[in-house]
Amino acid sequence: MTSNMANKGTFVLAAGGTGGHLFPAQALAEELTRRGYAIHLMTDERVRDYGKSFPAAETHIVPSATLSLSKPWLVPGRALRLYGGYRAARAILKRVQPRAVIGFGGYPSFPPIMAAARLGIPSCVHDQNAVMGRANRVLARWADAVASSFPDLKGLPRQAAKKLTITGNPVRDIALAEKASPYPAFGRFNLLVFGGSQGAQFFGEFMPKVFAAMSAEDRAGIRLTQQVRAENMEAVERAYKDLGLDCELAPFFMDMPKRIAGAHLVVCRSGASTIAELGVIGRPAIMVPLPHALDNDQLRNAESFAAAGAGWVRPQAELEPKAFAQFLTSLRSQQGQLQQAAAAALGHGKPDAAQRLADLAEKLAGKQ
Repeated sequence: MTSNMANKGTFVLAAGGTGGHLFPAQALAEELTRRGYAIHLMTDERVRDYGKSFPAAETHIVPSATLSLSKPWLVPGRALRLYGGYRAARAILKRVQPRAVIGFGGYPSFPPIMAAARLGIPSCVHDQNAVMGRANRVLARWADAVASSFPDLKGLPRQAAKKLTITGNPVRDIALAEKASPYPAFGRFNLLVFGGSQGAQFFGEFMPKVFAAMSAEDRAGIRLTQQVRAENMEAVERAYKDLGLDCELAPFFMDMPKRIAGAHLVVCRSGASTIAELGVIGRPAIMVPLPHALDNDQLRNAESFAAAGAGWVRPQAELEPKAFAQFLTSLRSQQGQLQQAAAAALGHGKPDAAQRLADLAEKLAGKQ
C-alpha cells in the first residue's frame, strides 16, 4: 500500500460473491484505487470463482445467509449465521476504520452495512437492476445513501426515496477498454452466445437445435463464439462439427468484453452487468431473461434495453428452435437495423457510472 493510499484512507466494499454483484464492485474499486484509496472487500466463499482480479488490499469472507420465509424451519439457523456475520463485520470495521462502506446487494452485504450503521460509519447501497434486490430493500432504510443503475428503480422503500442518486451500473476497466468500439465490418457474421452458469446450460442445449433448424446456406458465413459448460462441451462440439459450423467454445472467456466488441449480435441473459457492458461497448442483443430470477429483475433489465431500441426480448418459455433460427437469419440480413440497434445500445450505456459512484462515496466519506 502506498503512502498516498494510507493518507487518503480506506473504503470497504461489500458484495455477494457472484459476477452480478462483484463486477460493479470491482469497477468502483478500480476507480477509487486510481483516486488513491485502499480497498477492502467483504464477500462470501464464491469470490474464489468470480473475484480473482479484484483489486483489494484484503478480502474478508463474512458469514451470511438468505432469509426466506418459504422455508421457515431454516430461518432460526440462518438468522444466527447472519448475526455471526454481523459480529465479524463489526470487528473488521472497527479494525480497518474505513471512510465509508459501499454495499452492492446480495445477503453478504447485509452484515457490513448493518455493522456500519451501528458504528456510525457512512454507508451506501448500490442496486444494479431495474427492480431493487430484497437485501437492498431492507438495507436502504439503514444506509445513508442509495445508488441506482436505473432512473425508475422499482421496489425502493418510500422512506429511502430522498436518499436516491442515479449513477448507472459501473463496468470494469476491461470493459471500458472496449468503450464505443467501432461496429465490425460485415463479412463473416460474428455471433456471440453466453449467459452465466444457468444461461450456458440452457444455450448449450438450445442453440445446437437452432443451428440444426437452419439450412446449410444460412449457417454458412456464421462465426460462432459460445460459452458452454464443461459437462456439455463434448455434446455441443459434436453437434456443431456435424453441422459444419465455424465456432469457438469455452466454459468461460476471460476477455468477454473484447468478444462483445467483436460481435455483430449477442445472444445472452440479461443480468445487470451484461446489460451495462453491452451499453458501454455498444452492441445489440437478443436477450433471454433468466426465467426464475427473483422479482423478474432480468426481464425488467431486458425490457429497458429493448425499449431503447438496443435489442430484442425473447422469454425462454416461448422459444422454439425453428422460429429462433428464422429470426436470427432475418436479423443477419438487416445490416442497417443491427447498426441502428448498436447505436441505441451505446446511447443506453453509462461509461462514467464508476466515476459517479466514486463521487458519491467520497461525498459520504466527507461527512465523517
